Order: sequence, then structure tokens, then C-alpha cells
Amino acid sequence: MPTFMDVHRNMTGITAEQLKAAHQADLDIESAERVHFEHAWADPASGSVFCLSNGPSREAVQRVHEQAGHPADEIYEVGFEI
Repeated sequence: MPTFMDVHRNMTGITAEQLKAAHQADLDIESAERVHFEHAWADPASGSVFCLSNGPSREAVQRVHEQAGHPADEIYEVGFEI
């Protein structure tokens, strides 16, 4: 299954607890779209949050984020890693 990195903006000041809750919200509903969220990272100063996931499509990843209440601003398919 493809791997995706998505970006959420305008989350300035996000705390570790808030990031954990948002990530858990994704995990709670991800199976309906056959998506799995691996990791999430945050830069509270810039308001950027990054999520790594596997799933069938960008659209499936976005649907999970939308249902969890935090749609992604950008979603990139990761073609390879080294």
C-alpha cells in the first residue's frame, strides 16, 4: 500500500496531549478507509503538524482526517525512502 506524508497548518501552540488526542482520533476510525497512521510530529511554534500513514489513496487519508475533525492541508505520496 502507498505511504503518505501529510501536513496540517495553523495549529500554532499545539501541545503533546492535543497531538496525541488528534492522532488517536485518526486511529479510532482509520480501518473504515483501510488507512493506518504510523506517526505524527508537531512544530508548535510554526503550527505545522506532519502525519505518516499507509493507505489506498490520498483521498482515503483525507477522509479519515476530515472525519476526525482535522483535515490535512497537503498530502504527499512518498515514492521511496533511503
